[in-house]
Amino acid sequence: MLLKTLREEVLEANLELVRRGLVVYTFGNASGIDRNEGLVAIKPSGVPYEELKPEHMVVCDLEGTTVETKLRPSSDLATHLELYKHFPNIGGVAHTHSEFATAWAQAETPIPCFGTTHADYFHGPVPVTESLTPREIAADYELETGKAICRTFAKIDPDSIPAVLVAGHAPFCWGPTAADAAHNAVILEYVARMASHTLLINAESRPIARELHDKHFLRKHGQNAYYGQVKTQ
Repeated sequence: MLLKTLREEVLEANLELVRRGLVVYTFGNASGIDRNEGLVAIKPSGVPYEELKPEHMVVCDLEGTTVETKLRPSSDLATHLELYKHFPNIGGVAHTHSEFATAWAQAETPIPCFGTTHADYFHGPVPVTESLTPREIAADYELETGKAICRTFAKIDPDSIPAVLVAGHAPFCWGPTAADAAHNAVILEYVARMASHTLLINAESRPIARELHDKHFLRKHGQNAYYGQVKTQ
């Protein structure tokens, strides 16, 4: 992938987060990776979204060394890089402080699958990480955040549940591309809001049956998926 294309795709993913109301001011960030080149493009730190251009996207290698632009990368870069290193199928990461998903993260509570909308995208509850220790917070905080996410997925398939709630912080989402990561961030916020409303209506609500959950996820994402149209060359 040309760096110009990667930068354009990452800028578009960041702007999608703004269009969908998932970020305010300079909150949040999205990144994308060219795995053939081992390079990551990410939003620069603290630059207002309305000022962003493709050339502002900071390009670095998987060790975090900047290879182009003089701008500083997002402060969450180390978290993104940790996910790229441990989740080999992802091509993009999106981090927001969207209202409802962040509320679940602050409550340190996984989002249950109360209905088929959730099941269409997440093959299980959206998990929450363990809280970072004082030592982890005082050390390399962003790197430790990434490590906490990866520990959470030690026995969970990150391709089947492309999102996580970082305890006391906010959500991170990912996908095959930066655009997919942003899309999943939008869906996560929608699901988080519906789950909150579900519990307000009935505090005794329970997750849907596993059979129904599996049916909705696998008809979109399974080996024999039949949702949507067949892609032609």
